[in-house]
Amino acid sequence: MTHPSQRKPDKEDCNDRSLARSWTFRGIDCPSCALGIEERLSKEAGVDTVRLDYARKTIRITAKEEQSSSYFENLITIAKRIEPLFEVAHKKENTHHFPFELMRLIVSALFFILALVIREPWASIASYIVAGYPVIRRAIRNILGGKIFDEHFLMSVASLGALAIGEVDEAAAVMLLYIIGEYLQDSAVEKSRNSILATLDLKTENARVIDGKNETVVPGESVPVGTIVRVLAGEKIPLDGVVVSGTSTLDMRSLTGESMPLPVEKGSAVLSSSINISGTLEIRTTKVWEESTAARILHLVEESSAKKAPTERFITTFARYYTPAVVASALLLFLIPLIITGSHQPWLYRALVFLVVSCPCALVISVPLSYFAGIGKSAKSGIIVKGGNYLEALAKADCAIFDKTGTLTTGSFTIASIDLFDTDYSEEQVARLAASLERHSTHPLARAFAEIPHARDVTDIQEHAGKGIVGTIGHQRIALGNNALYEVLEIPMEERGALLLSVDGFLVARFNVVDAIKDEAPALMKRLRSYGVATIGMISGDSKKNAEAVGLALGLDEVHAALLPHQKQETMIEMGKRFPDYFYVGDGMNDAPSLAASKVGIAIGSGASDAAIEHADVVIIHDDVREVGNLISISRKTARIVRQNIALALGVKALAMIFAAFGYAPMWVAVIADTGVTALAVLNALRLLIFNPSR
Repeated sequence: MTHPSQRKPDKEDCNDRSLARSWTFRGIDCPSCALGIEERLSKEAGVDTVRLDYARKTIRITAKEEQSSSYFENLITIAKRIEPLFEVAHKKENTHHFPFELMRLIVSALFFILALVIREPWASIASYIVAGYPVIRRAIRNILGGKIFDEHFLMSVASLGALAIGEVDEAAAVMLLYIIGEYLQDSAVEKSRNSILATLDLKTENARVIDGKNETVVPGESVPVGTIVRVLAGEKIPLDGVVVSGTSTLDMRSLTGESMPLPVEKGSAVLSSSINISGTLEIRTTKVWEESTAARILHLVEESSAKKAPTERFITTFARYYTPAVVASALLLFLIPLIITGSHQPWLYRALVFLVVSCPCALVISVPLSYFAGIGKSAKSGIIVKGGNYLEALAKADCAIFDKTGTLTTGSFTIASIDLFDTDYSEEQVARLAASLERHSTHPLARAFAEIPHARDVTDIQEHAGKGIVGTIGHQRIALGNNALYEVLEIPMEERGALLLSVDGFLVARFNVVDAIKDEAPALMKRLRSYGVATIGMISGDSKKNAEAVGLALGLDEVHAALLPHQKQETMIEMGKRFPDYFYVGDGMNDAPSLAASKVGIAIGSGASDAAIEHADVVIIHDDVREVGNLISISRKTARIVRQNIALALGVKALAMIFAAFGYAPMWVAVIADTGVTALAVLNALRLLIFNPSR
């Protein structure tokens, strides 16, 4: 047989090559089945990653290099051999057939009611065949495919066993109740999945492109940078851009969770997927769709399924061994009393009931759905969590570490005072020299000099990251920075400070800058303490004096100041050794190393650098630092619901199996216990969608 990676592509394949393909799917009943497909396809030549998301019902295969359509289709064929009932469709196609399932359910129910009325076995058998044929067929196909132990196998064995011992009515009732439960369960999961995905409906399909007096509606994905697009009142903004004409207010809730409308006018930057509430706007696009804010959010959310929480992984593994174990237990429940007493019928019936009640549906459906709901709820609030594992880690966090500038403080520096060390210079002169240098710097401290006139030309500029900047003005070599800069320049400095100005190696001034604490920061600290976050620290590149002032005002436990980016990372890692369950919050380029190395890295703010967003595990889209508290609240609520569902499923199952073993549970009660617990667990997971984290 030709291997997928060795097949010679057709001509039409060559014109349709890509790195990745996505589908929706049906036919997979549990996360362990999904994991089996992931593991098998990942071993195929040319495959980079396989992401099969049971909660979203999507599969995405990424190749190491561009491949033809036939390559990906062959991989799907392999997946079907692993799971015979696995079916896929491209994302926009509908893979669900609930009307057919509903019709089968109704016909089976009518035969069952008829059986109760006329008391004829043939009506019960007809009801059983209509309801049970697909279940038994599926069990046989799975067995032939090498997959024996699943809920279809359990239900088939139990119901056929009931028929064998003459319990025809009970066999029909079991199978009818089972398909009713399956239908309601699938409907509930599907509605919950759609509810969650609706919160992430960020894409705008079309854009109104303006060319002179002509207006053309084109797909948003095809609009290049620099195009003028028109957005009418009530429409979504298709792409990131700048307003060139018109005034309006924007609904930003889909991106940031912010309920207050944002006013915009000519010159205002606008983000894709925000809704234009009032006036007509004309916008010059600044990014193509793939690079837009909405696309980045969607990409981050889609990738979140790759990072499963430890509990999620445990449940997936647990399901693999649980079903064979209960089958063995049921067999022992039948054989041991049979050998001892010689009586077979009552113990066979109890063993069959035991099989029915032992299905692990509630666990394997509700736990992934709970994490999916938590990620969806976070996204609706403008918080993008890149995986369920980060939600679980945040729920246990007892230590928070913050960057200072732009995170706990506004990042809007002002010059509080100037210390002069050379009487040949006035405050105005040194301010002009510093401003001339700082206009070439990207460091946040440079903002303090933005309003100072800087008419001097600077040449031979050298910026030292985290230390300062050096340049030539006229015939003088000017340096502005902290003591680490002067160590690099090998210029000894007795004075200490974040902004020391020297001319030709001689210190002439020190600029004392202040950075205001964000208004919402004290409330966040109080809230984190209430959640059990016992240790709150701050790591800053600012001077020790300024950092300690902020730490004192916010009641922080640890303050580490005057650190370079790599030193910030080292300090955070050292704190992490003392407090393993920690998270780090930052926003700037110099936070990227710390965000990447932290247990859970949180990038915050609309102005967060691309590097910070790329390396973070959680991205908070807007600037309100209180959203960190909302994130912790959502994570803890998710963890509570997961624990509740596990306790509910295992507790009820254990109790029902005990009753079954002692003969106090008929088979139809076992089915209700199985499907009922699953329904309750799914509904419990959905409580996350109505949860208000700010309360």
